Amino acid sequence: MVVVTLQRNKCIGCNYCVELAPNQFRMSKKDGKTVLLHSTDRKGFFTLKSNDYEILEPCTEASKACPVNIISVKDV
Repeated sequence: MVVVTLQRNKCIGCNYCVELAPNQFRMSKKDGKTVLLHSTDRKGFFTLKSNDYEILEPCTEASKACPVNIISVKDV
């Protein structure tokens, strides 16, 4: 299982995650911050749990590219 976590309140809106993993991330038109699609919110931490291992590589690349290090990706 792939677990992707986003700390959305610290997002600066650079758009790297959307460019590298467009099927998992979108930019919000309301506040210019990223949205982790199909995630659940728990106190500002948005988490996506998926059995689709095809998202592992793009999400990992998005995590590495994030200048504020608010994306974590785990293969559990």
